[in-house]
Amino acid sequence: MEVILLERIEKLGQMGDRVTVKPGYARNFLLPKAKALRATAENNKYFETQRAQLEAVNLEKRADAEKVGKKLDGLEIIVVRQAGESGQLYGSVNARDIADQVIDGGYTITRQQVELAQPIKALGLYNVQVTLHPEVSVNISANVARSSEEAKIQAKTGHAVMSIEEEELAQAKIKAEEVFEKAEDVEALTQEIMAEEEASSSTSEVNTTKVEDDISTSEDEQTD
Repeated sequence: MEVILLERIEKLGQMGDRVTVKPGYARNFLLPKAKALRATAENNKYFETQRAQLEAVNLEKRADAEKVGKKLDGLEIIVVRQAGESGQLYGSVNARDIADQVIDGGYTITRQQVELAQPIKALGLYNVQVTLHPEVSVNISANVARSSEEAKIQAKTGHAVMSIEEEELAQAKIKAEEVFEKAEDVEALTQEIMAEEEASSSTSEVNTTKVEDDISTSEDEQTD
């Protein structure tokens, strides 16, 4: 079936393009979603009379999407699910689950805007694309974990926590790193204080020498 696109469709064409698609795709998606018109002479004439208005509306929607995109891009969401020792989920995480978490984060999107080729079936960190407008897409991070605590560890280490032993090991490592960082901070502060004390001591010695020189000069003048 040949249709006239009313907006940009990824991998298909731009607004105003006449493209041939499968009848089912046109009837079930493009036409009912008002994303295209049947490519008839009447519809082609209608599109040409409405092109300027359609382009203006598209620009306005794109501008709004770009504003939201600047805030949404890079958002990290946590999805808590039960999983086995191997990291396989008891179930899966789909586009609706991700959309719900994004909505809980204060943004309004639909599951259709979440680009997820297939449901997530294992623990881990996943980069997910969200399409806010045909010309505006952003990426968010989905942290799928057994608990909020495990999610924090996964975010810190960059990979999934598969077992309780691995979680305990990761927590110990993180605590060790925190202690090490604090030790470095203490050492740096100590060196800074010592440097200040040395500078203060040097200044004091200079002042003492100057006073002694002044006294010596005064005594010499009195002798003369």
